[in-house]
Amino acid sequence: MAYDVTGRLHEIFDEQQVSEKFRKREFVLEVQDGQYPEHIKFQMVQDKTSLIDPYKIGDEVKVTFNLRGRGFNKNGQMLYFTNLEAWKIEAAGGASYGGGQQQSAPRPAAQNQNPSLRAQPSAAPIASDDDNDLPF
Repeated sequence: MAYDVTGRLHEIFDEQQVSEKFRKREFVLEVQDGQYPEHIKFQMVQDKTSLIDPYKIGDEVKVTFNLRGRGFNKNGQMLYFTNLEAWKIEAAGGASYGGGQQQSAPRPAAQNQNPSLRAQPSAAPIASDDDNDLPF
């Protein structure tokens, strides 16, 4: 399932070549949630790592992302990882970078969910597990 969130770019990290077949880039979005802001880290993978290039720290953007989670058995102990994988970024005002068509009508918020996060139908995965040689 895909989600949207709107916030201010707080930090943008350099691209990392994790392995021969896998690269990622992370950024932090500051989202107002009540009295205190939340700083939420997202990652972009493979061909999506350049989506953040048109933006700078302080820009207000809307990020569309998938919630990803995996388990990894390390020395007999199960470890779990959760990632927010961004696959589309657009200016909060509307200019889109990252594929997919922009929708003109706002999406309804999912029940019992932060109003700044909205669900939409799931999109195709960014890369198949066959391309990912990471153990998690």
